[in-house]
Amino acid sequence: MTLQFGLYAPIPMAAVGSPEIAQSVAESLQPLPEGRQEAQYELGLDLLLAADRVGFDLTLFAERHLGHDMSGWVNASALASRFERMRALVAVHPGLWDPVMIAKMSASLDRICKGGMAINVVNGWFDEEFVMFGGKVLQGEERYQRTMEFIDIMRGLWANETFTKHGAHYNVDDAKLLLKPRTAQGPEIFSVSTSDRGRDFIAEYCDWWFVEFPKTAESTDEVMRALEVSIADMNKRTSRVGRTVRYGLNPFLALGDSAEQAFDSTIAEIFKYESDPDTRKIERRMIPATRAGCIGRPEDVRKQCQRFHDMGIDLLLLKLLPNVANIERIGAEVIQPLRA
Repeated sequence: MTLQFGLYAPIPMAAVGSPEIAQSVAESLQPLPEGRQEAQYELGLDLLLAADRVGFDLTLFAERHLGHDMSGWVNASALASRFERMRALVAVHPGLWDPVMIAKMSASLDRICKGGMAINVVNGWFDEEFVMFGGKVLQGEERYQRTMEFIDIMRGLWANETFTKHGAHYNVDDAKLLLKPRTAQGPEIFSVSTSDRGRDFIAEYCDWWFVEFPKTAESTDEVMRALEVSIADMNKRTSRVGRTVRYGLNPFLALGDSAEQAFDSTIAEIFKYESDPDTRKIERRMIPATRAGCIGRPEDVRKQCQRFHDMGIDLLLLKLLPNVANIERIGAEVIQPLRA
């Protein structure tokens, strides 16, 4: 099976080192000049069409409701219909959306996109955002029960003429979709979770698991050992329930003459446009991902990507500097040679 490559649609939450994103944030509370489009949308159009051309397989449309970011569903609907082959992976927060509505929206987007769509289920971490946008904050087992009911209803509607479910959080009676997804099985479900209960949820309900980087790992070898342990643990859980799950990972990828040069130039580019970057984005998302060994000479990065694939990881959802030249270089020097 071929190793897949993905990237994030560029929005302020997910992008670093971009003049367009910096512009978008600066303009976010002001009217746009007549004839101008939102800067993060224009960047996304150029960037993602380039990614589609050079061999990327998937784009994640993340969702931050309380932020400068465009709505993930609006962004995906506007951009992914232009893709020739890439799949759109759109974030959903159970508790903020009705599952019947998301089932219909997913079927619609799935049929619009030539590459189809998938759903990234996010159980939620930002309580203020949840409350402000009409959600109910749940903890622990209740939160997982709500998400499982949410997925049951979506899949039930995709697969059946009518569907009924009475749960603790959702109730539907003889609900129906008169527009089905592009495939009989419906969109795949992606998610990420690190807790013991969360891993059981992944094993029982999801098609893909984004394996998180160990926060304490200081080297690529430590990252690899921890990932092997996590994958082995998930394989045991899925075996117990008679299912299989595929694995994704979110490394930061940067090319250069050496690992040091590539890292330094990346950091310089980030601070060139973000003098006060989002510390959560840098410390919790970027820094662990830089220890994955995908920074440096193209031949070394290709070798590390192959190591990930050999251990059972089928998708690398890349963190990267969001500009077209970088996308084209990654396509030419990493993705295409690995598929030659």
